[in-house]
Amino acid sequence: MAINGVTTMDAKTAVDLAKQHIADLFSKENVSNLGLEEVDYDDAREQWRITVGFSRPWDNSAVGAMIGGLRRTYKVVTLDKDGKAISVKNREPANAG
Repeated sequence: MAINGVTTMDAKTAVDLAKQHIADLFSKENVSNLGLEEVDYDDAREQWRITVGFSRPWDNSAVGAMIGGLRRTYKVVTLDKDGKAISVKNREPANAG
């Protein structure tokens, strides 16, 4: 998409890049169930904030289930206007303790 002659990526591309970044970054942790949770675009900063959720083996282990039930990890990936990941931060679920 182009705005005022400047090429910007669309939401689908931003989501694909964010999910790929998480898959690559956490590849040695055997993540599964990687999925989109939220999409936000900051016009002023020209940045996408994509929240993705995923499971890791210890999230749903027997011990994990005993101390808090089944869990998911949520990360917010911030992408610049060129699609480069500039941060990955934790995001606590809305119903967290």
